[in-house]
Amino acid sequence: MVKTILVALDGSEIAPRVMETLDDLVLSADSKAILCHVFPTNDSEMELPADRPHPESTTYSYFQMEKQLQSYQEQLSVTTELELVTGDPAEEIIRLANIHKADLIIIGSRGLTGMKRIVLGSVSNQVVEESGCSVLVVKPK
Repeated sequence: MVKTILVALDGSEIAPRVMETLDDLVLSADSKAILCHVFPTNDSEMELPADRPHPESTTYSYFQMEKQLQSYQEQLSVTTELELVTGDPAEEIIRLANIHKADLIIIGSRGLTGMKRIVLGSVSNQVVEESGCSVLVVKPK
């Protein structure tokens, strides 16, 4: 039985489909969903001088993502928790799944193929390969 589900959300256009997929699952009353977002570490940020404006405010995007996850949280009928962390997305998703003893990870796929997939990599593929639990990959329409 699936009791703990880690739902990895990245703020892209696939996120609502991931939430729809979670909502479509038949879950027991004692099930729990952990909605998570990983802010990727960006080494180039470390190179920016302190007196120059940063292209994107980390604080703003953190609160924006937290607000988005909270709105998803309000729509669910199961117990939920939020996790916002920084690091390598695939590694952090797997780490959170292990911490929460997740039975299932739900993650979206950007649908990249060919050279884009090679260059950009696939978080969902890495999670499928390295996770200790089942993974449900939601593909774009």
